[in-house]
Amino acid sequence: MAATTLSSCVRSCRLFVGTVVLLLAASPALSQTVETKAKQVYMVEQETGTVLLSREADTVVAPASNAKLMTMDVALDAIKSGTLALSSAFPVSEYAWRTGGAPSGTSTMFAAIKSSVPVSALVTAIAVQFANDACLILAEGLAGSEGAFVEKMNARARALGLAASRFANATGLPDPRNQTSMRDLVTLARHLQETYPDFYSAYALPDFEWNKIRQRNRNPLIAANIGVDGLVTGFAEGQGFSIVASMAREGRRVFLAAGGFATDKERTEESRKLLDWAMTDFARKRLFEAGETVAEAPVYGGAVPRVALVPTAPVDILLQTSSQEKVVAEAVYHWPLKSPVAKGAVVGRLVVTRGGKTIREVPLEAAEGVEEGPLTRRAADALQELLFFWL
Repeated sequence: MAATTLSSCVRSCRLFVGTVVLLLAASPALSQTVETKAKQVYMVEQETGTVLLSREADTVVAPASNAKLMTMDVALDAIKSGTLALSSAFPVSEYAWRTGGAPSGTSTMFAAIKSSVPVSALVTAIAVQFANDACLILAEGLAGSEGAFVEKMNARARALGLAASRFANATGLPDPRNQTSMRDLVTLARHLQETYPDFYSAYALPDFEWNKIRQRNRNPLIAANIGVDGLVTGFAEGQGFSIVASMAREGRRVFLAAGGFATDKERTEESRKLLDWAMTDFARKRLFEAGETVAEAPVYGGAVPRVALVPTAPVDILLQTSSQEKVVAEAVYHWPLKSPVAKGAVVGRLVVTRGGKTIREVPLEAAEGVEEGPLTRRAADALQELLFFWL
């Protein structure tokens, strides 16, 4: 939909069982849907929450090293709450050393067995080197054992609403019980960036040295200097290469989770292409102002027959400038609303779709309070409702 034609778009409304549909006329420009080799992908713009691209976003996959995002969240939540100090140091057990350290042949910070490592270094090593030993040292030090730490991971996953995510270890090393989805990974990445902005900056460090061994950031998009400032890459046998990334450029930030790539080279090229597309092929469009009436909902037995439904903040979305797909906004609520209705009560939601896929949802509130009406009003509404459902 071309941004230059949006101001002249016509909105038409249709009331049907509590749903008002508003159509934004499509641009005559040719549609240019981005092509990608990713088997699963989910990409969201931060400020508006617009879903820019979604394919198999809820398919359950192995997280691989992407599980370290949850390990990081548990640690940063403890630091933020004051139960863990950056200056605290945890010992390197033989289990952590053998499973995730130098003998493991996996991503490691090369922490020496029986040494102690400060929490600040462990967090940095996870962000920059995806270090498995750092994850295990942190898990044992914070919770007493990896198993106890995994319980914290799963509790946090539930608290954050990660519907598809379950974790069996702190590293993402192969285990059939490890699972997640692209949608969950984007939700988690957004949470990390928005909740811990000071710590999040570690993901963009070009390198990190520990035990006299300096390693470059394992995220290949960091060195490309294109605006990517995190987060992690992974590989799972049988499922291919994956990435969770965030890019900030010219006031816009997008989050991407993509998987199923055949090679690490393909992952780098495809994820860079998708991020560039998100930055260059979309324009911002305001659909509704804060407090603007989106729909009017009938109120059963109310002193007045209808109440306006409004968003509390401006409703913006990103629209692809080269697409002709229709954008549909639906005000969804339970028909009819029951009186009394309190002013400011959340009574519905605005669902915005493009090409049949949801790209944004926004709560809708009652613009005014509606008191219960007189008995005659309630009786008339009861008859109307009976006739409606009977017909």
